[in-house]
Amino acid sequence: MAETIKRIPVKTFADVVTARRQALDLSLAMGFPMPEATKIAVVVSELGRNIMLYAGEGTITLLPNEAERYFKLIAQDQGPGIEDIDLALTEHYSTSGGLGLGLSGSKRMMDEFEVWSVVGVGTRITAVRYLH
Repeated sequence: MAETIKRIPVKTFADVVTARRQALDLSLAMGFPMPEATKIAVVVSELGRNIMLYAGEGTITLLPNEAERYFKLIAQDQGPGIEDIDLALTEHYSTSGGLGLGLSGSKRMMDEFEVWSVVGVGTRITAVRYLH
């Protein structure tokens, strides 16, 4: 499999489904076992849903790297930003009335998880899962 970079604009639920499916397909093609590929797809879904819920639109970029044996994804928007990143990553913290497991759960499912956010500018989340 050649190195494939996919950048998916996220504006609708259908876009999130497309990003999730592409993440699953690409990670399986890299050799990730189904449970690991599913974790990547779930994180893409969660971050895509957050883009829609909080920013209205943004992008998810999928960066599988077969040579280095990792799958990186970047979720980015120009929404309101996250005021307190540590609080947002706390389990059961929610500003939308949900269970508060989205960001904290996504972080647990990935090997690396970095949140950059500036209030009034936007948010970029970079997550990596290694193929062991």
